[in-house]
Amino acid sequence: MASLYKRKKLTVITIVYWFLLTYIVTALIFWFLSLVRQSTQMSEYKLLQLKKDAPDYSTRVNEIEDEERRKIAQYIGEGSTFLLLILVGAVFVYQATRRQILLNTQQQNFMMAITHELKTPIAITKLNIETLLKRKLEESQQEKLLNNALQESNRLNDLCDNILLASQIDAGDYLPDKEMINLGELVQESAAYFKTRFPYQLIEETIEENIYVKGDRLLLQLAVNNLIENAIKYSGKQKPVTILLQKSNTETQLLVKDLGKGIARQEKKKVFEKFYRAGDENTRNTKGTGLGLYLTKKIIKDHNGNITVQDNTPSGCIFAISLHTTS
Repeated sequence: MASLYKRKKLTVITIVYWFLLTYIVTALIFWFLSLVRQSTQMSEYKLLQLKKDAPDYSTRVNEIEDEERRKIAQYIGEGSTFLLLILVGAVFVYQATRRQILLNTQQQNFMMAITHELKTPIAITKLNIETLLKRKLEESQQEKLLNNALQESNRLNDLCDNILLASQIDAGDYLPDKEMINLGELVQESAAYFKTRFPYQLIEETIEENIYVKGDRLLLQLAVNNLIENAIKYSGKQKPVTILLQKSNTETQLLVKDLGKGIARQEKKKVFEKFYRAGDENTRNTKGTGLGLYLTKKIIKDHNGNITVQDNTPSGCIFAISLHTTS
């Protein structure tokens, strides 16, 4: 029962919240109608007290009717103001509560994912080292185990960099070191790194040389790595990943294409949100923490660039980065 409530928490809170809001608005309308009715009855009572043959009868009738109209206008003005404040406050509180609940859910999913992401490379590295210590292996086997351990250590390092940079960027503590960077060389290094790390994966690159941009090398390297790793993750072993870097006038465009299942239209904007990952952490097969694309967008935005995601043909996605090129 408790687990069901946790899954349906936002739905339950939404129903209760809007029920209470409807009750408050209904009560406000009821009191408004009651006050108008009371004002009308008081006016009718005052009119009955007047003597029709009195010389100021018409004047008194007009005064009573004017007073009734003023009171009704006052009730409408005050009621409308209260209703507006209630609705604005209700929408603000609901949105804030909804954001907090969704953020808590995303953070819980992140903690589940990060635990798995941290334990996996640690376990593999530990197993490789224990194998080297306990058994006498041929040099080629030793080299293979050491390379595996090194790759997992690099993976763990990349993960820690993502987490650390996400915290620093959000807190405004990271100060980028802008310099002239050969982007073609940087992308080529990233492609070579992933070819070594994933020897089974077909990675095709078309990289134009001597393309220079002004930026932070560490951040741009991280952004490119995140896109390539994301493409490999969702592409599958039998499908190629394509990297295209080209220059057009003063704009440089980096395209990273995969032939995976693609991203649903309604999720294309959400994939750049912090901690966001499609599906449920308990059933998802792909690895990840939901920080890669979030960080990549922040990095590209800080470099006055733009990043978009489009559908690939016949399947998959194309992540496109546009940056200003320095001559």
